Amino acid sequence: MLLPPDVRDIDVFHLRHWLAQPVADALMQALQTQVPWDVHRIRMFGRWLDSPRLSCWMGDADAHYRYSAADFLPHPWTPAVLAVREQLQQAVDGRFNSVLLNRYRDGRDSMGWHSDDEPELGPMPLIASLSLGASRRFLLRRRDDPAQKLEYLLGHGDLLLMRGQCQRDYQHALPKTARVCDERINLTFRQIVAVPHRAGR
Repeated sequence: MLLPPDVRDIDVFHLRHWLAQPVADALMQALQTQVPWDVHRIRMFGRWLDSPRLSCWMGDADAHYRYSAADFLPHPWTPAVLAVREQLQQAVDGRFNSVLLNRYRDGRDSMGWHSDDEPELGPMPLIASLSLGASRRFLLRRRDDPAQKLEYLLGHGDLLLMRGQCQRDYQHALPKTARVCDERINLTFRQIVAVPHRAGR
């Protein structure tokens, strides 16, 4: 589905059911069985901790990414994820050379407050976030006034676009919940750019 031109200029945009349910069902099943899921180690509060979710960094061979003091080398694209990338690039008129896949096994798995503002993403990154499985609350809060929050309920097949100044102005999170017992998989497509002082890493 090609997004209309007026939508492409909005910094945060939620499109429900971007993937029809049968397509989303098939994609989720493929990701569950074909993706090399792992527990990433990240540095928080001065300690190395296991991420509270399963993850996989996937993309072009040169799409190296550094997050929370950890370096990630991309796994090769799987056919299912590559097909989604091509569809997304046409829909949003953008380019993506990588994707972070997160697998939330139930409501106890989560993502804390952060911004996707690493140098490798550039000053105004376009991030396309595709949700599959259980519906979960996705929160944004202003960095200069955390009391100002936005909330989106991301469901099966939904697409959320974050672009422009979003990562500069907002943090986002996926909080824990006791109400969700089912699994959710999220794919956040990005474009990694070269960072001179990290060349050769």
